[in-house]
Amino acid sequence: MKIIIFGPQGSGKGTQAKLLSEKLNIPHISTGKIFRDNIEEQTDLGKEAQKYMAQGNLVPDDLVIALIKDRLAETDCSDGFILDGYPRTMPQAESLDAIIKLDLALEIWIPDEEAIHRISQRRSCSVCGEIFHLSHKPPKVESVCDKCGGKLIVRDDDQEKAIKQRLASYHKLTEPLIDHYKAQDIYMKIDGRPAIEAVKESIFEIFKQLKLID
Repeated sequence: MKIIIFGPQGSGKGTQAKLLSEKLNIPHISTGKIFRDNIEEQTDLGKEAQKYMAQGNLVPDDLVIALIKDRLAETDCSDGFILDGYPRTMPQAESLDAIIKLDLALEIWIPDEEAIHRISQRRSCSVCGEIFHLSHKPPKVESVCDKCGGKLIVRDDDQEKAIKQRLASYHKLTEPLIDHYKAQDIYMKIDGRPAIEAVKESIFEIFKQLKLID
């Protein structure tokens, strides 16, 4: 099974991708991890990506697709994969179509107000970067990191104004993928508002109906 999973920030797509990966026994691949691994290993593509990232620029699509193509060619992807965080735009989707035929495009949907509520409850350690959530993973001591004792803060990109900007970008650039994948008859939509376990069961139920899992 070759799957992409997408949705707005705060939808829980990364969490669900991980759970689905464990159920299907195929790798959960995030573009962020691909970047980090290539930079850490100092591959040619990693060095190239690092130049853009060091200047605060977006990594160009042709370089991203080259990194993804390399990762999908690895042996652990021979039975499929779950790609999380890519594609985010129509040109990226078309580039991905050119190298691989997807079996499923799964959208985890939540309304904007839910995304804002969820993300605004995130807290990050100012020292070690550990992430907490006031509802789902609260610190043992208010405003103090469980891991290192550092002060917990709200990151700039978790402020409401920044969240709204990212959501606007998602609606403009990523939502057109819905029609793109509907046309290929591989699009599925899941309501991401319920609890993590309930969303997981909804996804598994779709997979059972499609006879993809027992």
